[in-house]
Amino acid sequence: MLHKLTLFLLIAFNAFSNTIKSDRAANYDIKANLDPITKTLRGQQTLTWTNKTSKPTSELQFHLYLNAFKDENSTFLKESGGQLRGDKMDITKQSNFGNIYLSTLKIRNGENLYPKIKYIQPDDLNAGDKTVIQVNLGKAIKPGETVVLEMDFRAKLPKIFARTGWADNDYFFVGQWFPKIGVLEENGKWNCHQFHANTEFFADFGNYNVQITLPQEYIIAGTGEKKSEVKNKNKSKTISFAATDVHDFAWTASPHYKYLELKHRGIKLMVYMQPEHYHMAHRYFESAKNAIDYMEKRVGKYPHSTLSMIDPTLSGSGSGGMEYPTLITCGSYWGMGSWGKFQEVVTIHEFVHQYFQGVVASNEFENSWMDEGFTQYFEGRIMDEYYKGQQANIFGFAIHDMASSRAGYVMMDNPKMTEIRRNAWTYPGGTYGIMTYQKTATWLKTLEGFVGIKNMDAIMQTYFSRFKFKHPQPQDFIDIANKIASKNTKYANLDWFFKQVLFEAPDCDYAVSDLVNAPRKQTPYGSFAVNRLGEMTFPTKIKVVFDDKKYLLINWSGSERFRKFRFKKRIKYVQLDPEYINWMDLNMINNSVAAKEPTKAAAKYGTKMLFWVQRILFFFGGLG
Repeated sequence: MLHKLTLFLLIAFNAFSNTIKSDRAANYDIKANLDPITKTLRGQQTLTWTNKTSKPTSELQFHLYLNAFKDENSTFLKESGGQLRGDKMDITKQSNFGNIYLSTLKIRNGENLYPKIKYIQPDDLNAGDKTVIQVNLGKAIKPGETVVLEMDFRAKLPKIFARTGWADNDYFFVGQWFPKIGVLEENGKWNCHQFHANTEFFADFGNYNVQITLPQEYIIAGTGEKKSEVKNKNKSKTISFAATDVHDFAWTASPHYKYLELKHRGIKLMVYMQPEHYHMAHRYFESAKNAIDYMEKRVGKYPHSTLSMIDPTLSGSGSGGMEYPTLITCGSYWGMGSWGKFQEVVTIHEFVHQYFQGVVASNEFENSWMDEGFTQYFEGRIMDEYYKGQQANIFGFAIHDMASSRAGYVMMDNPKMTEIRRNAWTYPGGTYGIMTYQKTATWLKTLEGFVGIKNMDAIMQTYFSRFKFKHPQPQDFIDIANKIASKNTKYANLDWFFKQVLFEAPDCDYAVSDLVNAPRKQTPYGSFAVNRLGEMTFPTKIKVVFDDKKYLLINWSGSERFRKFRFKKRIKYVQLDPEYINWMDLNMINNSVAAKEPTKAAAKYGTKMLFWVQRILFFFGGLG
C-alpha cells in the first residue's frame, strides 16, 4: 500500500511539474467590456502577485502603457515624434489619442492603495509622462508572500499608428491595455521602465484568465485558448480565454475576419484574415509550419498549444509585424505574387519571437538585441532552408534575407557610432534597429561560421533549454557559448569576440593588397600583403592560388595591421576568408585580388570586373 501511494505521488508530482513551466509570479483575472463606438474599454482585474525574490518590498510599481498616447507630453510621443515604423499619428484629432485611468487599487481585505498612486519617471524625469505608477505599502511584502490586488480601470484606445488601438472599418488590436505590474528583481529593486519609442516590454510569467464582452457580430482572437463563448441578452457576447505560463495578453476583434484553422505538430494554427486577403491564408499557414518545424528541430519544442496569426487591415497596418505570446500580427500585400516573400518573412520573424520574446523572456527595455537580434538571425536561417534565402526575386535579381541584415549594418555612415549593449531608448538616433536587429544577426551569423553550425545549434539549444520561462541576462548567453566553445573548439573562451561585438563598437575591414609576381622570364616568385584596416580583430584564413592551380590555406590571427607573404611560385589570386565566415567585414570587395597581366589589358579589367560581380552577387544572394 505504501509502495502504491509513493508511486501515485511521484506520478502526480511529475504531472504537476510538467504542467507548471514558469514561476507564475504575476497571475491575472481580467474582465473587460469593449464599446466599439467610443473605442473604450471598462475593465476589472484581480492580480495575484508573489514576491519571488529574497528581499521584502515596501512598494509596488505598475505600467500604464496606454498613457503613452495620452498627449504630446508623453515620453513615447516626444521620442517618436508621433511616427513609428512608417505610420504617423494625426495629433490634430483628439479622438486619435488614448489613455488609461485607474479608479480602484486595493489589496483584497487590506489596504486601499488608490490614494497613494504616484506617477514616476525612472528613465528621463519627464514629468509629463504618465506610463509608470508607484504606490508605497503600509506593510512590506515579504519574500515568498502573495498579495491579491483588485483594480478597476477605464481605457480609451488610440487610433492605431503604433501596435495598439482601433482603425477604420471596425478593426481593433488591443495590446498593452491593462495595468501591468513591473518586475521585482533579486536585488529588491523594481524594473518598471517608461514606454519609449524604441522599447518593447518586460514582465513576469503567470496565468491569465480573461473575459471580454463585445457585440455579437465581432470575431475575436486572443492569447492562449478560447474556453467559452456566451451570448448575452443585450446583443453582446462574452468570450473567455485562458493562457498559462505567459507574460502578456493581447487580443483583436473585427466583424469582418475570415477564420481558418488547421493542426500541425499538435499545435492549433488559427488565421484571422481580412476578406480581401483570404486567398493568401495558405501562405501564413505554410510559413508558420516551416518555422515551427525548423525551430523545434534546431532550438526546442514550442511549449504552447495554439498560435493565432492576425491579418491587419490596411488602415490598421501599424499593428502588423508584432508579437505577443501565442498571438502574432502579420501582413498581406495586394499584388504580392510568389516573387515576393514578405508575408513569409513577417510570419516567420514573428513566430520566432515566440521563442526569444515569448519563452526566453529577456528584458527588452535593456537588452532588446537578445530578442530582436536572435529572431532576425533565425529568420534568415529559416528563409535559407525553405525559400533559398530570398525575400524577393525580381526578374532574376534576388534579395537575400541574411545579406539584407548585413547590408543594414555595413552601409551605416559610421559603424563605430555605438555598441549594441545599451538600454534601448539610449541608442543614438537611427541606430536602434540596425544595432538590435541587423548587426546582432550579422555577428550571430559570424559566430555560426566561426564555431560551426553544430556548435551554434548546441549553443542555442542549451540557452533555450536552460532559460525558458526565465529572464536571462547577456552574461548567461555568453557563459553558454564559452562552455561549448571551450569543449568543442580550440578557444578557451569567446570573451574576445563578445567584447568587440557587444560591449564595444570596433569596425572590421580586412584587405589584400600589393600582389606582385616576377616577370615570366625571371625566377618565379609571388608576394602579397594583408591589411587590418579596421579596429576589430578576427582570426581568418587566407587562400593563395598559384599558377599551377595548387593552393595554400594560411591561418592568420588577424591581429597585425600589415603582414607580407612571399612564395617561390607565381600567384594567380589571393582571397581572405574564402568560406565567407566573417560577415562583420564592412568591405568584402577588398578581400580578394587577382594577378595583373600587363600584356593583357582586357584580361586585367575582366578579372577585376569578375571579382566585383562575385562580391555583389554574394552580397545580394545571387550565388547561394
